[in-house]
Amino acid sequence: MKLWFPYKQMKNLEVLLSVKNAQGAVLHMDNGSSLIDGISSWWAVIHGYNHPEINEALINQISQVSHVMLGGLSHQPAAQLAETLVRITPEGLNHVFFSDSGSIGVEVALKMALQYFKNEGYEGKTKIVSLKNGYHGDTFKAMEVSDDSDFTNAFDDVLHRGYFVNIPLGGFNASDAEVDVAVTEVETLFKQLAATIACFILEPIIQCAGGMNIYSPRYLQKVRQLCDAYNILLIFDEVATGFGRTGKLFAAEHAAVSPDIMIMGKAMTAGYIGHAATLASTRVFNSFLGDTYEKALMHGPTFMGNPLACTVALKSIEIIEEQNYIDKIANIERIIRDQFESITSDYILEKRVLGAIGVLEMKDTKSLVGFNKFCQEKGVWLRPIGNILYLMPPYIINDKELLTILKVIGEWIDSLGQ
Repeated sequence: MKLWFPYKQMKNLEVLLSVKNAQGAVLHMDNGSSLIDGISSWWAVIHGYNHPEINEALINQISQVSHVMLGGLSHQPAAQLAETLVRITPEGLNHVFFSDSGSIGVEVALKMALQYFKNEGYEGKTKIVSLKNGYHGDTFKAMEVSDDSDFTNAFDDVLHRGYFVNIPLGGFNASDAEVDVAVTEVETLFKQLAATIACFILEPIIQCAGGMNIYSPRYLQKVRQLCDAYNILLIFDEVATGFGRTGKLFAAEHAAVSPDIMIMGKAMTAGYIGHAATLASTRVFNSFLGDTYEKALMHGPTFMGNPLACTVALKSIEIIEEQNYIDKIANIERIIRDQFESITSDYILEKRVLGAIGVLEMKDTKSLVGFNKFCQEKGVWLRPIGNILYLMPPYIINDKELLTILKVIGEWIDSLGQ
């Protein structure tokens, strides 16, 4: 096997299906079979495959320029995308730094936060707070602020960890008491160690790769207040949650909160090209202004601001805004909620739904052994994470396709114990 696959033990690797082409929400295989994609190619392909408007925009840009570095040069797609992202994101995020992927976007955000305090003359503010069960990427600093052993345990002996805190119990509609327990944990940590803490990074509202855990928007509001009180920067990792996935354009909108730094990727370029953006407040940006490189942000991915990626992102945002995508997502949420009502089993620990996300947390990972193959035989593509069975379909999926996915999930659940 020449091709090395991600998150996969390569010894005795089973034969994998090969995609020949794709259209809408459906993947077509070399062997003639087809699969409805229930996870949007790791949550990125929000407009489906082979979208004509995005294809046309990409072809037009290719005919002009495919890549030009941002080191000493600029171009219209990057400038226009920066302006658009500032317009559509929470108030105060006025400056945009592009990079290659979500993981690198996280690295940039953490470098911004750590250097901010150095530029401002603080000493010792080098620690980072993050959430237990959080995931922020596979590069080294991103791994340090992630709390999932499956992704990081091979490197535990070289990772320099910060502090981890619990999310509140109770889900999206948690009680004040449930939220306050988690808030008190953060406040206690800040009281003791704020002089050493630079930032608090978290995935707002839902932790995705770390278990699809949903929590209350009120927690974000309280954390924002605490970060302000203790001079700690707040970072939202919206790589997975951004561009409508939670039912709002950005998950931060559920809480009406603006972070100091926000990261986005995945759906930003609709699954066409890898790209990411790290947005910062003017307060953070201004701390890097000076007369020497010592204060500058010394980071520059080769393909940051790639014209093709920026063009795709601009067309994707235009489609979201002009075609009422938030309504499409609300319809997906309604269908998932309705169908989950009829999916019951003692093997299910909890059901969770938010926006275009449906989650069945199983009591045991054994309940999902063979699930992926079962789905393929039924014409559906789903890929669980541990004991988490989830779907995050493209927003353009039609009702029949979505109901087919949910029917296959129901059939699998019904088969357990037989």
